[in-house]
Amino acid sequence: MLILGIDPGVATIGFGLVRVERQKNTLVEYGVITTPPGIPLSSRLLQIFNDMEELIRQFHPDEMAVEELFFSKNITTGIAVAHGRGVILLAAEKLGVPVFEYTPMQVKQAVVGYGAAEKKQVMLMTQRLLGMKQIPRPDDAADALALAICHGRAATSPLNTDRIFDPNKYDTR
Repeated sequence: MLILGIDPGVATIGFGLVRVERQKNTLVEYGVITTPPGIPLSSRLLQIFNDMEELIRQFHPDEMAVEELFFSKNITTGIAVAHGRGVILLAAEKLGVPVFEYTPMQVKQAVVGYGAAEKKQVMLMTQRLLGMKQIPRPDDAADALALAICHGRAATSPLNTDRIFDPNKYDTR
């Protein structure tokens, strides 16, 4: 399964593509989408949407993992990120890519094994799990890779009964 992890934003959107097969994670691609400062928000959102469409069309991910928003101190920044997240979700829906959402704590738990892990710990474990020579940079791309790993672990877990075929759910008459 090819998973596209997305760390939403407006100025910088991290993306990471990870192939997950039998609990093995393989790095495919990662990076960031950036929008120029000083242009109207609506123009930045259009660019994010177009770039997300291009990314999805280029790699054809099976599923997408997106970080849920966490508002801490600056609600104004949070609202702008929410706008960016909205167009990211719209692009996925338009192109038929199922979206799964995870909190930062869920990502930390899945990648490090501890929900209150430090950012550096998540980045180091992401590097190790993907067999990378260096810690992925920038941080937004590293976060996106961690999201993809998190979803890969959740999606392929034997505890995920939604993915187990149940013949009783289907009318075979």
